[in-house]
Formats: sequence, structure tokens, C-alpha cells
Amino acid sequence: MRPLPPPDMPFWIGRMLPKNHIRYVIDVGDQQQMHVMEAGQGLPVLMVHGNPTWGFLYRRIMDRIAGDQIRCIAPDLIGLGFSSKPRSIQSHTLENHARWLGALIDQLDLDQDGLIFVGQDWGGPIGLRALAERSHLIKGMVILNTAIAPPNPDFKPTAFHRFSRMPVISDIIFRVLGFPQNILHKTQKNPDSISGNIARAYQYPLRKFRENVAPLALARMVPDGMGHPSVIGLEKCRALAKSFTGPCEIVWGTKDPILGRALKRVRAVLPHARVTETAAGHFIQEEKPDLIAEAVKRVVQQRE
Repeated sequence: MRPLPPPDMPFWIGRMLPKNHIRYVIDVGDQQQMHVMEAGQGLPVLMVHGNPTWGFLYRRIMDRIAGDQIRCIAPDLIGLGFSSKPRSIQSHTLENHARWLGALIDQLDLDQDGLIFVGQDWGGPIGLRALAERSHLIKGMVILNTAIAPPNPDFKPTAFHRFSRMPVISDIIFRVLGFPQNILHKTQKNPDSISGNIARAYQYPLRKFRENVAPLALARMVPDGMGHPSVIGLEKCRALAKSFTGPCEIVWGTKDPILGRALKRVRAVLPHARVTETAAGHFIQEEKPDLIAEAVKRVVQQRE
């Protein structure tokens, strides 16, 4: 691995990051660089966020589990956080994101120990799609509010995702007005869980119009029909998850207005997983870090 120096970060954000963390950047191809935050040593736990957040989302879990036995790795997806930000919406596909994340995984030297995978929102399918080509690495999984299978043929896209495809107005609302990062608190059971400097930390990396492309692009990555390009990748995610027989837990926020009802479909893909349902919203990491940390610890203990 050839880590590069990380970009500058405001002091007020840095003071909220996990204790004893390190940050670096990795070249993942296509002239893109991925920002990574790590803490601890030992078995790698790869924690992948979704739209429109960054690795900051996992800081409270990292504080609870990183140490001599667990190495937490929280990358920022390309286009988000402190990673490179391609300006073309077309750059953002499930396959591209999985390839970029896979390039990071390949440089982390994980073949000896493998990893525990934690994924939420787009981090679920992007992570599983990357690991579909590296399934020998997976020693356990913790799945948070996400979708890891293609939709049913008769599904209807949510109003949010239909809106993201409206010409012109979606560009204005997402890119000019900073949607949805300016309303993340509305997806929570406890709106105060994303407020003050925490809310600002999610908004800061996307404050410039020319760099604020990924939130709209990732919204459009959600299938609007069975012919959507993401469907094939989601099929591969489902196949990997269904074939996995190792330790697995699901920790779910049932008050999530976006994916709260998707738990049934995730359980169908992972029928052997231990499930913890909780009255949390979409960004469950901000509301229930203790439950997630305990789930990760159990999976680490149960791995082969």
C-alpha cells in the first residue's frame, strides 16, 4: 500500500474524529483518490457509508471497538467526504464505485486475516459488489439500513428517487441548495442526533457547487425499473449474501423513512442473521452506536 497525505480538514471536524485515528489517501484508478480513516490494530473491519455521508458516520462505532484486536477502516466513497469528486454524474455507477472500493481493498493487504464488512445505505451494495470478486476475504458481516438485492419487478420508486430524475429542478435542489445533506436530521427518529457541528460536518465536504455531484448521482443510481444498470450489480450482491454462511448480524432502524420497510427483504437474503430492530432512523450509526458496536464484537468473536 502506498498511502498519500490526506487533504486538510478543519480543526472543528478533526476534534470529533476517533481518538488515535490516522488518515490517508489511496489512488484507486481513473485519477481518483480515496480518503480513508483508520483506528486500531488487529482484525480489519471495513465500514462503508452511503449517500450523502462519509466515514465520519462511523466515528462513534470506531471509538467503541477500535483497539488492539480490531482495526477499523472507514473509507469515503468517491464523490463524497474528502475523496476525489468527479464532476460527471455519469461517472457514478454501482460498478464504478465497487471497482474503486475494490482497488482500495486490494491495497490493504487483507489476504491473511480477511475482514468483517459493515455497510449502510449505498455502502451495503457497493461493498458487497466489490467483495463479490473477493469473497474469500469475508469473515463476517454487519448489515445496517440498506438494500442488498434488486427490487421486485412490480416495485414503485420512492418519491425521493422519482424527484431526483426530474430535469433541471433536481439539479437545482440537490446541487445548488445542498439537498439532502441539509435535511439529514429529518430522516432520524431523534432529529437532534444530526445537529450543530455534526450536521455541519456532513455538509462541509460538499459545500462547493462544482464538487456537489455525488448526492444527485447516487440518488439516480437507485433503480427506477428492471432495466436500470444497477440491477445487475444488485443481483451479484444478493448472490454473495445468500451464499455467505459465516457470522452475520442485521441492526435496523425501523423509523427510517427511506429504508425502514426494507428489513423483510434483507432478512430474506440473510435468513441466518441475528436481527436487532431498534426505533432509530436512517443514519442509525448516529442514534445506536452501542448496538452496532456490540454486533460487530459478536461477529468478530464468532468468525472462523
